[in-house]
Amino acid sequence: MGRRTVGAVESGTQIEWTTVGSGIGPLLLAASTRGLVGVVFHAGPAVRRGALERLAARFGAPPVEAPGSERLAEPVRQLAAYFAGGLRSFSLPLDWTLTSGFNRQVLRELASGVPYGSVVGYGDLAGRVGQPRAAQAVGVAMASNPLPVVVPCHRVVESNGGLGGFGGGPETKRQLLALEGVLPQPLF
Repeated sequence: MGRRTVGAVESGTQIEWTTVGSGIGPLLLAASTRGLVGVVFHAGPAVRRGALERLAARFGAPPVEAPGSERLAEPVRQLAAYFAGGLRSFSLPLDWTLTSGFNRQVLRELASGVPYGSVVGYGDLAGRVGQPRAAQAVGVAMASNPLPVVVPCHRVVESNGGLGGFGGGPETKRQLLALEGVLPQPLF
């Protein structure tokens, strides 16, 4: 019996994962043969379990823990360099399987068009993808970003100067923007 295709996902695609420490807490990294497919914040046991269940359901096979995996070595290295302040641009193959349509379009624009140390408004990002009235839809795309940090949704802010929402929580967003020099580091 051959593998079956579910949407754009080949059922039974093997996903490897590991957790790594970072300046914002533990991250779960997941990769397919195509590239990094997921980054999950605050990857303690309960969050990790939920993320792995979602990946298993989406890819049709349970992800395999593989801390020394060749697939994950470069993402681990680049994220460590980013959090150490030595990397400003990720150069990783990305597997966009977990996003599609407008969300994928917005996330790709974000990844390629909003560099380290800068921010963009939700409405501005909507305009960049040809949908200037879709600021709220951009917010939805940010909330569904399967590759945070690498695809820097923390760089999307409100036009009035507010931070806006963030899947990793407002303090994590502040920490990432401070790391990139957009916000001052906390005094304490």
